[in-house]
Amino acid sequence: MTAATTIERPNRWDHPFDLTMRDRDLEWILSLEPFSSMDRDRFTKSSPLVDIIRNDARVNRYETGDIIVREGEYGSCAFIVLQGSVRVIVTSLPIGDLGGSKPKTVSLWKALRSSLMNYSVAEVRKIAQGKDHAQASLAATSIREVDDRPRIFLQDVDAVLKDCESEPLGPGEIFGELAAITRSPSNYTVVAEGPVVLLEMRWQGLRLLRRDPNFQAQLDRRYREASLKTQLRETSIFRFIPPENLEKLSDATQLRSYGDREWFADYRETKKLDVQEKIKAEPLLIQEGSPANWLVVIRSGFARRSYQHGHGHRTISYLGRGQMYGLQELIHNVDVGVHEDQLLPYQESLRGIGFVDALLIPRREFIEHALPFIRNEERTKPIRQPRYDAHGPVVETAEAKSNESNLDPALLEFLVDNRLMNGLQAMMIDTDRCTRCDDCVRACARTHEGNPRFVRSGPQFDRYQFTQACMHCIDPVCMIGCPTGAIARDTESGVIAINPETCIGCKVCAESCPYSNIMMVEIHDARGHKLVDRESKLPILQATKCDLCQSSPTGPACQLACPHEALVRINLSNPIELQEWIRRKAA
Repeated sequence: MTAATTIERPNRWDHPFDLTMRDRDLEWILSLEPFSSMDRDRFTKSSPLVDIIRNDARVNRYETGDIIVREGEYGSCAFIVLQGSVRVIVTSLPIGDLGGSKPKTVSLWKALRSSLMNYSVAEVRKIAQGKDHAQASLAATSIREVDDRPRIFLQDVDAVLKDCESEPLGPGEIFGELAAITRSPSNYTVVAEGPVVLLEMRWQGLRLLRRDPNFQAQLDRRYREASLKTQLRETSIFRFIPPENLEKLSDATQLRSYGDREWFADYRETKKLDVQEKIKAEPLLIQEGSPANWLVVIRSGFARRSYQHGHGHRTISYLGRGQMYGLQELIHNVDVGVHEDQLLPYQESLRGIGFVDALLIPRREFIEHALPFIRNEERTKPIRQPRYDAHGPVVETAEAKSNESNLDPALLEFLVDNRLMNGLQAMMIDTDRCTRCDDCVRACARTHEGNPRFVRSGPQFDRYQFTQACMHCIDPVCMIGCPTGAIARDTESGVIAINPETCIGCKVCAESCPYSNIMMVEIHDARGHKLVDRESKLPILQATKCDLCQSSPTGPACQLACPHEALVRINLSNPIELQEWIRRKAA
């Protein structure tokens, strides 16, 4: 019999955010706004306010010019000003001013010459690679170490901010909360105006602080002022709503979150469950057959549309940011003109996949302030033969089935269960056409200094393999927590790439990627010698991943090199695009 050791189950607060937090620090923080005015009775005995601060927050001190938040950066923490002030820069700054770099496209001749070279060692860098080289590469910024963490700062704050639109934030004010709560990129940059003390709060603790109604109202007010109307305006059907109507729609909209924002932490374990078990475990936003009282707009994350089929559920489609649920039922009930007690209910269920943040627009406000301004071509058709009517379920019909995606239901389930619908540029291989010649791998290696950026393996459905290559995700959790901003999405191309000049090899991105599509590799000098850290004597690592050959004028080398057209880079969030490619290959 195997021996066993009995231990206590680990808890989340076994690892505080700040191990150096002292009781006098806590007393000082709690004496300041917004904490001093919080109602402590609103917090549970297991998660009192003092323990939230003790375990989910840390005090950071910044000097003049320190970049605290960068525009386009994905964060997982909010910041509350305790002392001093910061400057929120609304004007977009050149990426070079923030420590990043835009990819340079090489000429066709250089790309061809590079593809013909033989590399004796992979990942060759200049000897100055590392901290010194990173400092030399930054145009308007530099790097310094603070508590063993790299921090980028503006070398000339006044010169950078001279022509920028900005606003100050002082003690008690919060920033970064929208990016932390919704896991979306920040739409502004924040720098320290002078010496400033901030409380950095993990989103887990931020979520607990929302139990205080005044703090929750502050967050909602900031979101409504800064982002809600913009997101509604960006939703296609609301483009032509007059400003005064949009204002009323915004005021009536409710903000709700479902599921676990850290879905990627246990994703590898939960994906082993049976499909129906997964669906049962997913948070239910809307139950099919319930009154159609809301239009749901997905704010971030993903949701599953499904309906009861036998003893389980059949997935119809998955919804991402900006997509809607309930529109057809709401429009049907208006166009058909049925009496209030004859309104059609929701025809499908809506569940969160991992995590979903949603906007809920009440039916009456939608009909009054939005529906009259939706163009006819964007209005959905009436539901002729529903699955549910006002009295309950009805016999399922062929027309009801016709509303489903044309994609194979089993393939759709496969994509959802493996979270592959997150991919905007996934690599997909038709294994019936693929001859295993590895021309794609060799082409990738030639384009990336002898080191291929993908592995020709991965989850497979029928004849289609979804290869282990960066998918340039809609929800790129790999970007959360990068200390130098070395991994970032290009705002024009959408490509997520790693800047080798500022990557410090910390492994945060590789460990966060739920698909294991980021690799840590050793780097070398021109003589083929490994670059080793002076102090630890350990090899210097760098994160590498597919960058869609963005510097090449010919596009992804893997796809171009395939002699049998078996490989494609495809947007898996768009079932129509996927269905069309499968149809062509099957022909």
